[in-house]
Amino acid sequence: MNHNLNTEQFSRHIKLPYFGESGQNKISQAKVFIVGAGGLSSPSASYLARAGIGTIGLIDTDTVERSNLPRQILHNPSNIDELKILSAEKHLKQLNPDLKLNIVSARLKIQNINIIRDYDMVIDGSDNFATKFLLNDACVIYNIPLIHAGVLRYTGQVMSILPHKTACYRCVFPEPPPPDTIPTCEQAGILNTVAGIIGLVQATEVIKLIIGAGELLTNRLLVFDALEMTFRNIAIKRNNVCPVCSAKATIKTIRDIQSFDSECR
Repeated sequence: MNHNLNTEQFSRHIKLPYFGESGQNKISQAKVFIVGAGGLSSPSASYLARAGIGTIGLIDTDTVERSNLPRQILHNPSNIDELKILSAEKHLKQLNPDLKLNIVSARLKIQNINIIRDYDMVIDGSDNFATKFLLNDACVIYNIPLIHAGVLRYTGQVMSILPHKTACYRCVFPEPPPPDTIPTCEQAGILNTVAGIIGLVQATEVIKLIIGAGELLTNRLLVFDALEMTFRNIAIKRNNVCPVCSAKATIKTIRDIQSFDSECR
C-alpha cells in the first residue's frame, strides 16, 4: 500500500467502481514502456502520467519538427529541433513530478529489445510495420501484454494482446506488407484528432489492465473511422499456426526474429 497516495488529487478515480484506493495504488506501482514519442504516444503518455503511473519508459530517436505539432501534444513550438524524448521528459515531469521516467535515445532493434522486460506492459506508438512486428514477437516471447495501435488519414485501430491467451498481431497479420504498398502518415496524412483518440484508447486499455476492470480489446480489433464517426469491433481469434504464439511457432526466441532496421517515431 502506498501511504503517500494523494487521495485528493486522485479522488475522482478513487470514487469509481472497481478502482478505489487499491486501484490507484496499483496505478502508482505500474511500469509501462511506450515505443515512440509521437502522435499515438503523446496522448497515451500524457494521460498515463496524469493518472499517476509510477514508471514510464520512453524510446525515440527523432527530433521535433513543426509538422509534428498538430498531433504530438508532448511537444511545443519551443521544442522544435530538440530530441523528442527530452521534450517529452520536460512535459511529463511537469504533469507528474513523482513520475519515474526512463528515456532512451535509440532505435528499437533486436539488439536492445530486451529493455521491455523491465516493464509490466508495452504501448505500441510506432509508425512502421518493422517495429510493430518486432514488438509483437518480443512481447509474446517475453510474455508481456502489448497494446497495439495504428493510424492513417481518418482511421485508426487498436487491439490488446495478452501473450499465449489471446490473438497476437501475427495472428491477424502473419507477415509485414511488401515495402511501399501502404503509405505512411507522412505520405498520406493523418487527422490530428484521430491520433489523439486512438492514443487515449491505448491509455484506457493500460489502466483497465492494471486495475483488472472491464473487458479489454482482446480477440477483437477496434476500428475507428472519423469521417463516419463510427467504432467497429472486428472479432479475431488465435491462429493455430501463428508463427509466434501457436503450438507450431517457428519464432521461439529473440534470435529467431527477422532482423528489422526499425525506427520509432
